[in-house]
Amino acid sequence: MPATGTMAPADFWFDIGIVVVCIVLSACFSGAETALTATSKARINALEKTVGATRVGRVSRLLDNRARLIGAMLLGNNVANIGSSALMTSLLVVVFGERGVLYATGIMTALLLVFAEVMPKTIAINYPERVALFFGAAASAFVAVFGPLLKGVEVIVQTILTLFGVSLNERRSILSGRDELKSTVDLLHREGGVERGARDMFGGLLDLDELTVEDVMIHRTKMGTIDADMPAPDLVRAALASPHTRLPLWKGEPDNIVGVLHAKELLRALNEAQGDATRLSVEDLAFETWFVPSTTTLRDQLEAFLKRKIHFALVVDEYGEVMGLVTLEDILEEIVGDIIDEHDVAVQGVRTQPDGSVIVDGSVPIRDLNRAMNWSLPDDEATTIAGLVIHEAQSIPETGQVFSFHGFRFEVLRKTRNLLAQLRVSPMATTSTADLP
Repeated sequence: MPATGTMAPADFWFDIGIVVVCIVLSACFSGAETALTATSKARINALEKTVGATRVGRVSRLLDNRARLIGAMLLGNNVANIGSSALMTSLLVVVFGERGVLYATGIMTALLLVFAEVMPKTIAINYPERVALFFGAAASAFVAVFGPLLKGVEVIVQTILTLFGVSLNERRSILSGRDELKSTVDLLHREGGVERGARDMFGGLLDLDELTVEDVMIHRTKMGTIDADMPAPDLVRAALASPHTRLPLWKGEPDNIVGVLHAKELLRALNEAQGDATRLSVEDLAFETWFVPSTTTLRDQLEAFLKRKIHFALVVDEYGEVMGLVTLEDILEEIVGDIIDEHDVAVQGVRTQPDGSVIVDGSVPIRDLNRAMNWSLPDDEATTIAGLVIHEAQSIPETGQVFSFHGFRFEVLRKTRNLLAQLRVSPMATTSTADLP
């Protein structure tokens, strides 16, 4: 039953225009809400030099009170959606009678879903910073105008949540700032935005507060030391044969470190003695030994190295026993990876096999293996691969034993006394059923 005669065409199209305006406003509120909640202050502040401090400051202030911001955007969005739906319903009821309610419901659902929700939010989620900056001024004005009303809404919401035992005053994140940064960089790496090397360097820098010198030190069983009681000519030959420039001197027993000999000082003294090593007093050339606790964090030790202008220290446990040594290079390698110069003995202890497994020396640090193979074996309870296997097995395994944990298969290939000298490690995903014990 045609009923268009009951409404002038001009009024009809005027009302249609209002509906279109409401849909556009709803799209703006939806896009602004999504963009302003998806972006972060860190990203916005990074654009300050590009877009100007005024626009960045405006958006940053909005993000300081996200609850009020969301309330404002939802208020505008709901008013626009409800207004457009009500007006469209009244128009179609005039035209089609009672069936106009059904027509209006279908039409407005489709229009609002496509043009006021999905499309603007898709754009906003893909370009959050651009959209947030674009709507920053309008959103700020809207929040300022409806601030008192929104404040009342916040009070009502907080009261209701309090009745259900939800407190908004204790806003504690599950992740620390460090963990959040690392997770962000890992995500960007998986998405291709950050290279693996940059990710490892950033992660190593953040780990300086979590790691101690015990985690990166050279164990005392691998320290290159010299007996101070050796004849001077033999001592000179031993120092020159070493790949290291700083060598601990010991007397009586290897744990009794009496000083640190620098190869440059030795060569300078040898030159002054015209090459006659018998005229040297090696102990007089040695520097005083610097002992540091094993619990010192890498950040603190790095700052101490820079402050003292010394790049070498011995690590001791709570009883004062020497555990190993740590150098400035050891700490820097946690950030930039292995630093190998022409004098280093490049013994990696990691050999990749054609079947995807890796032959690993038991003394290889877990962090080094993770970096070399891009794995994620845990290093909380153990420092070396052998230590990890012993910790998980809760015993000292025998040669030939096989273990599976953390998604990897570990096979003990060689054992020296109580030391796991060599293991085969392979990801479970590349291990066939026939390989399992």
